[in-house]
Amino acid sequence: MKRIALPLSLLAMLLAACQRTPPAEPVATGPAAAPAAQATPAPPATAVVAGDADWQGYGPAQLGIDVEQLRVAWGEELQGDAAADGGCYYLSSPANTSAGPFFMLEGNQFLRYDVRGGDAPAPGGGRIGMDLAQLQALYPQAEAPQPHKYVDGGKMLRVPASDGSQSWLVFELGADGRASAWRVGVPPQVDYVEGCG
Repeated sequence: MKRIALPLSLLAMLLAACQRTPPAEPVATGPAAAPAAQATPAPPATAVVAGDADWQGYGPAQLGIDVEQLRVAWGEELQGDAAADGGCYYLSSPANTSAGPFFMLEGNQFLRYDVRGGDAPAPGGGRIGMDLAQLQALYPQAEAPQPHKYVDGGKMLRVPASDGSQSWLVFELGADGRASAWRVGVPPQVDYVEGCG
């Protein structure tokens, strides 16, 4: 009889526990609440997504603004050393050190941005990894490809803006015939093959 009584008492306690209604909304307070709040951090205000590149700039950073306006527009730290004489230099986000965008400034003005990796589409849809035929199909207004100044067998494809602005898109293609980088800006800065070098 003791064997049956023990399991029946356990069963009665379990049934009683199951019949309790849970609170309408659990409320976490104190130190235990902190890890749950940190589990899914909010993206930064300037999180850059595919499609942020256009003929006028990159996301909130619009061509033609000065360095202070660029820093405010971007909304997060930009690193790089300014040229003391107003010469050419780059700024970039510490989080985007390999792919970009890299913001070129000259004369204290944002005049070009470069993308050197990743899958972000250029204005019009071109991407790193596409071959010359794919790019020419996307950009029928492109000039004839020119030889790359530093890459044997490489090419440069220069595309005028489709929105009527003064911007140009330049693709660099490697010896394998595929785009390895692209940039958007205004002449003459968009045509600096060496960047600021």
